[in-house]
This record gives sequence, C-alpha cells and structure tokens, in this order.
Amino acid sequence: MRIEVLKSKIHGAIITQANLQYIGSITIDETLMLAANLIEGEKVTVVNNNNGERLDTYVIKGEKNSGVVCLNGAAARKCQQGDKVIIMSYASMDFEEAKKFKPSIIFPNADNTI
Repeated sequence: MRIEVLKSKIHGAIITQANLQYIGSITIDETLMLAANLIEGEKVTVVNNNNGERLDTYVIKGEKNSGVVCLNGAAARKCQQGDKVIIMSYASMDFEEAKKFKPSIIFPNADNTI
C-alpha cells in the first residue's frame, strides 16, 4: 500500500508580492526551496493563515536570498502582501517507508530568511 505523506513544509512565510498578471504559480526564494527540499515545478499546497484560503499550484524558483514569496496569476486573488502562509508538498511512498520518513520543515523569519 502507498500513502501520501508530508514531504516539505515552509511554515509561516510572508507573502512579499501578489502578481495577478503572471501566468500562475508561486515564486519562492531559492534559499527557502533548498532548505525545504522543494524543486522548481513541484506541486504545493498553499494555506493562507490570514484568510483561510487553500490552493494548489507549482513552484517557480525565485532569486536566491531575496526573501521573495509571490503568488502569481489567479492565485494572487487569494492573498495579499504581508499575509502569512504555510507551503506544503507531499510524496507518495510505501506505508512502511512512510513510518520512517522525516519531512523537511523550516520556519522562516519575518523577512523570509532562515
């Protein structure tokens, strides 16, 4: 049996931009991506702590050490600059493997640094 488990989590990132005119996705500072074990194009769930919105999108690599966390396209309607979000990705794995798996979880500072 395979199950979905938490693979990566950025807990408490601050939205720095919401760009309605971009073609969709979430841009994340490369430093945060590396620390959370996320890759460009990976599917993520974004939860907005300020308004309760949840959405699925994919990651675009942002400039390293820029602190950028930007929701793009239609997703930009679900947040605004300054909102605190949780960004999560999941992995499918064997049940026994999942029992031993440890996700990568990071807690960025208010300026989206670690």
